[in-house]
Amino acid sequence: MLVNALMLLFVAFSHPSPRPTNDSYKIDIADAVVSVSGKVKTPSGQPVSYANVAVKGSVKGAFTDLDGNFQLFDLSDGSYEIEISAVGYKTMNQLITVVAGKLVNLEVVFEEEDVQMPQFAVIANRDRIFSKVPGSVDFLDKAEIKNLHPISGNEVLRRVAGVHVVDEEGAGMRVNIGIRGLDPDRSRSVLVLEDGVPVALAPYGEPEMYYSPAIDRMAGVEILKGSGQILYGPQTIGGVVNYITPNPPSEQEGAVRIQGGQGGFYSNLINYGNTFGNTGFQVNLLNKGAKNIGPTEFKITDFNTKFLFNFNEKSELGLKLGLYNESSNSTYIGINQVMYDQGGNDFARLAPDDQLDVQRYSVSFNHVYRFNPNVKLRTLAYGYTTTRNWNRQDFSINANNTPPANWTGVVWGDRSIPGGAIFMRNSTGNRNRQFAVGGIEPRLEVNHSLFSFKNELIVGARYLEEKALEQRINGTKAGVQSGNLVEDEQRDGKALSAYFQNSTDVSEKLSFNVGMRVENFNYDRNIFRRNFSGRGIRDTVLVAGSNITEVIPGAGFNFKPVKMVTIFGGVHKGFAPPRTKDAITSTGDALDLEAEKSWNYELGLRSVPTPWLFLEATAFLMDFSNQIIPVSESSGGLGFGVVNAGATRHQGLEGSVNIDISQLLNSKKWNVLYDVNVTYVNAFYNADRFISDININGNRTPYAPEWLVNSSLAVESNSGFGARLTANYVGAQFGDELNTIVPSVDGLIGEIPSYFLLDAVLSYKIAPWNSAFNLSIKNLTDERYISTRRPQGIRVGLPRFITAGFEINF
Repeated sequence: MLVNALMLLFVAFSHPSPRPTNDSYKIDIADAVVSVSGKVKTPSGQPVSYANVAVKGSVKGAFTDLDGNFQLFDLSDGSYEIEISAVGYKTMNQLITVVAGKLVNLEVVFEEEDVQMPQFAVIANRDRIFSKVPGSVDFLDKAEIKNLHPISGNEVLRRVAGVHVVDEEGAGMRVNIGIRGLDPDRSRSVLVLEDGVPVALAPYGEPEMYYSPAIDRMAGVEILKGSGQILYGPQTIGGVVNYITPNPPSEQEGAVRIQGGQGGFYSNLINYGNTFGNTGFQVNLLNKGAKNIGPTEFKITDFNTKFLFNFNEKSELGLKLGLYNESSNSTYIGINQVMYDQGGNDFARLAPDDQLDVQRYSVSFNHVYRFNPNVKLRTLAYGYTTTRNWNRQDFSINANNTPPANWTGVVWGDRSIPGGAIFMRNSTGNRNRQFAVGGIEPRLEVNHSLFSFKNELIVGARYLEEKALEQRINGTKAGVQSGNLVEDEQRDGKALSAYFQNSTDVSEKLSFNVGMRVENFNYDRNIFRRNFSGRGIRDTVLVAGSNITEVIPGAGFNFKPVKMVTIFGGVHKGFAPPRTKDAITSTGDALDLEAEKSWNYELGLRSVPTPWLFLEATAFLMDFSNQIIPVSESSGGLGFGVVNAGATRHQGLEGSVNIDISQLLNSKKWNVLYDVNVTYVNAFYNADRFISDININGNRTPYAPEWLVNSSLAVESNSGFGARLTANYVGAQFGDELNTIVPSVDGLIGEIPSYFLLDAVLSYKIAPWNSAFNLSIKNLTDERYISTRRPQGIRVGLPRFITAGFEINF
C-alpha cells in the first residue's frame, strides 16, 4: 500500500485532458492585459458553453464559460485569425486586428450543423456536454488524440476517469472496456457506437467487440456515464462510448500522416474533403500493421467516406460508407505463471499458425427535415456485416504433464513443475462467424414552452434486426482451415425500442431531465449440427426462442447556484439483454435467464473557480439486482454455464483537476497544461453466492482495480516545439470471483499486481509547411507487468516502444 500511495503521489504531479480550463471571469494575474473579449451564441441567441477559441499560429486560446463569454490576453499589435469551434456547430474563422493595445470585442453566432454525418444523436450535444447534460460526460477531441500519437485507442480511453481498459494483443484491435468496476471482457457492458451507429457484432444477442474502430481516423471520442444513456440502447449498464469521424469540410482540406516504429509498426493515413455547391464529401484511407507488437503481427486496411447532400433549407441527407479488413495472428493462448516467473518468453508465439480474419462492411444514412425552427425530424438508417473467422490451434494442460496423443512435439513452460507445461496439439479449431445487422431510428426533436418553461422534447423509436451464423470446423492438423463440421447454427433477433426524454429549464440556474425507454427483444436459436453426449456429432433440428421486455426510466438535473459552479445528478435503470447463446442452451432449452439490471445513481460538481482551473468530482453507485458474470472463453471460462451472478454493488468517486499553468503564470510564449484524473471504485458481491462451497459475498468483482489514475503534463511553445509526459497507474485487481491472490500454475487466476506507466511525446510544428514531426516513447521506463490473465493465460504488457512520424496538411 505504501508503494501504491507513493505512485499516486508521483502521478499527482504529471497529466492534461481536453476539458475547459479557461473562463471569462476577471483575473488577478499581474500585468495580464485583455486583448480580445467576446461572446459565442447560437442562432436563437443561447450561449454556447465551452466552445474552443484559438489564435491560429500561436499557443493562445480559451474556452467560453457557462454564459458563452471568453477573453484572450496579451496579444501584440498585429493581425490574427481567430478560430472558434464546438461540437455540433460549423467552425467559424474571424480576422481581427489589434492596434495600440485597444480591446477588440467579438460577437460570434454559430451556424448549426443539423446533419452531423451520421453523428446522429451526438452525446456531447450543443454545449460541449459540460453545462447541461445531467451526468458525468467526457469528450476527447481530435487535438487530444493527435497529441497522444496513440498506437491504439486504449491510450485515448484511459484519459477518462472511471474507465478501465485492458490490453489484450497490444494493438487495441479487440477493445476491452470496463466502466466503474464492470468487467471489461469484450466491452460487453458498454454500448459502443461510431457516429451514433452500433459497432458490436450483434448489439442485442452478442454484444462482443471483436471489431474496434481505429482511433487513427477519429475526430473525437465521447463517453457518457449518466442518466442520458436511456436515449441509447440496448445497454444502459456502464456507459456509452461514441467514436466520432470527421465531417466533410466547407472547403478543400486534406492531410497525410505517416507513423512508423519498432517491430515493423506503421500507420499511414490519407484523408481529403471538399464541398462543391450543395454536396460535400470526406474520404480517408488507413493502412496499418506491424510485424511484432509484443507477440502480435497484423495488417489493417480501413476505408471510409462521407457525403453530405444539402437539398434545401429544410432537408439534408448524409451518407457514410465503410470497408474494413484485418488479418492478424491474434490468439487466445497466453503464457503460464511458470513462464512469466522464469522470464524470457513474454512475447513468444505459442501458436504461430493462429490467425484471425475480420471483414466489416457498413453503410448508414442520416436525414434531417426541419418542419419549422422548433420541430425537426432526424432519421438514421444503417446496416453492416461482420465476418469473424478465427483459426486457433488446440493445446493441452494437465497436472501430470502428460503429452496428448496428437501432440506436435512442441511444449512450452516447465515439465518439471506439475501443470507447468503447455503441450501444443496437432489439431485446430476453426471458429467461423458471420453477423448481419440492420436498423432504422426516426427521432423527433421539439422545442416547446409547456407551463411557460423552455422545454426540449426528444421522442423516437428504433427497429433493429440481427442475424448470426456460426460454425465450428475441427481440423486434423495444426493451422489448417478445413476439417470436420462439428457445430452449425443460426441465431436471429428482432428488437423494437421506443423512448422519450424531456428537458425543462425551470430557471437560468435549474434544469430537469426526465425520460423513459421501452425495450422488446425477440430472439431464437436454430441448431443444425452439434456433438451429442454419447452419440457423437449429428445433424439435428433444434429450435427455441424467447423474448424479453423492459421499461427503463431515468431522470437528472443540473443546478448552477453561482456562476462558477454546476451541480449535476441523476438516476437511471441499467439494462442489458442476455446473450442469445446464454439464454438458450445448445440442446435447445430456453433458460429462465434474466436481463442484467441495476439502479445507477450519480451526484457531481463541476467548477471553474478561476480562468486557469477546472474541477470536477462525481460520486456514483451502481446497485445490481442481477449482474451477469461472463463465462465465455474470452473471459477465461469454458464457454457455458449459469451466468445469473446475483447482486453486486459498484460505488466510488471520480475526480479531475485541469490547470492551465501558462495562464496562471501569465506566460506569453509557452502553453503549459496539467491534469490528473483519479478514480476510486469499490466493486463487490452484495449477496450470498457460493462457489466450491465458499461464500463470495463481500468479495471484489474480477478485473475491477480499486484505483485508476491518469495524468499528463504538456508543454508547447510559439516556436512550434512541444513535449508531453503522460502517466497511468492501475491498481491491483483479482482474476476470479474467489479473489485468489496466489497465482495458479496455468496463470489463469491470481492477483494482477498494480503497475505504473509513463509515455513521452516530443513534437515540432513547422507552420509555413503546415506540417509536424513527432517522436513517441510508450512505457518509457520499460516496466514489465501483467495486463491480463485472459483469455487463456497471461498477457504481458507492451515493453518500451518507440515510434516517429510526420504529418502534412493541405
